[in-house]
Amino acid sequence: MIDNKGSRRDFIKTAALGAAGMALTSHASSYASIQGANERVRVGIVGFSDRARQALIPSFMIHAKELNFDFVAISEIWSRRRDEGAEFIGKLTGHQIEKARNNEELYERKDVDAVIISTADFQHALHGIEAVRAGRDAYVEKPLANTMEDARAILKAVEETKRVVQIGTQRRSGGTYTRADEFIRSGKFGDIAMVEMSWNVNQPGRWRRPKLVKEISQQDVDWNRFLLNRRENGEKAAWDPRKYLEYRLFWPYSSGIPDQWMVHQIDTVHWFTGLPRPRSVVANGGIYQWHDGRKNFDTMTAVFDYGPLDDTSKGFQVVYSSRMSNSAGGTKELYYSNAGMLNLDTNRITPEGGLREKEAAEMDMKPNLLSELSLVDETRKAQTRKAQTSVETAANTGADHLTSAHMRNWMESVRSRKTPNADIHAGYNHSVALCMTIAALHTGQRVTFNDARQEVVVG
Repeated sequence: MIDNKGSRRDFIKTAALGAAGMALTSHASSYASIQGANERVRVGIVGFSDRARQALIPSFMIHAKELNFDFVAISEIWSRRRDEGAEFIGKLTGHQIEKARNNEELYERKDVDAVIISTADFQHALHGIEAVRAGRDAYVEKPLANTMEDARAILKAVEETKRVVQIGTQRRSGGTYTRADEFIRSGKFGDIAMVEMSWNVNQPGRWRRPKLVKEISQQDVDWNRFLLNRRENGEKAAWDPRKYLEYRLFWPYSSGIPDQWMVHQIDTVHWFTGLPRPRSVVANGGIYQWHDGRKNFDTMTAVFDYGPLDDTSKGFQVVYSSRMSNSAGGTKELYYSNAGMLNLDTNRITPEGGLREKEAAEMDMKPNLLSELSLVDETRKAQTRKAQTSVETAANTGADHLTSAHMRNWMESVRSRKTPNADIHAGYNHSVALCMTIAALHTGQRVTFNDARQEVVVG
């Protein structure tokens, strides 16, 4: 069993058409009871990452004025990024952003009601726990957790505190994905026979930060706070600028491809089917192209068995593959039934591959073919003018449509106290699939899951 004590492509395309009780501090619970727009919701950023700068902050700003939200503070353990983040957000908001050296300082403030967490992969769950235990609502980037210990801990914390938490699997706020979910759940698609998913890039610099690695100094970073509960061979790792800035290349700080890309796509399987996890996972991979000192694979394939947990006679396979050495094929999500295909790259439902008349007649059966349907057209029909305007605004500001819609859903949920699109249980379920995949990759064995102990089982 793997535990933490041992050892985009930019996705802006038509699929992104957006659809639109334990508070430990008194100020956070007081605004929660106000459902109107008169009480401003004051937000802090935890971690000034590339993701925060390029997507999360711009997406927030699109909706901030209308929904009466505002950035007030930033928590960042690297002094350089703390200063850069405060300046960047200050220019957008037109006022000073307060700077905290760590989350303890941030949560001592009485003017922070909610936070957006955009830190390293392995920190998301632990930073989320800090937020909700301090009485704050949170938008937590994915993956929620890459160890079951952390996944169980944040699930418990959110359930006990009842804070509004959105996990950053933004497909759940996408219009075409919502239409796909509705179509599959309606029964019109038929039983899922198989799912093929891929995420391919050819980027030597993906997750590399060589310029910053040369510039960063240990004295400017709180390395112990960065490490949190992670250990290598039972010990805290010595200062390593690559592990700090290029953490996605190094376990136990990230698993790389599964953490970053696979969870987005496997989450749609859980969403569309209502299944909480795979029944089993097998996986393999290696470092075949980029021999740059990384420890996480640059190429991998995983095969998931999904279906009712109590009936192995029913189900389907999901084949997920990803490579960082050739971008052919790009990002694909293809759902197959006996009647055709749902293609979330072209956003079309087609009879391709379905049971045609000739083959059906040979067995005295009737053809089984889907009718052509555009998910984009169906989304436009379902959208209000406000939602369409929001999508257009996101395009004009450089924010991607999915993140803009997802951020808005979180902001509206903070106001209404309703469950957001990607709630803590969705995040927990993708974390289970992720932890199973990591164990399969690290051991080369078939991996299952023990529901009684909520733990990965190898072999």
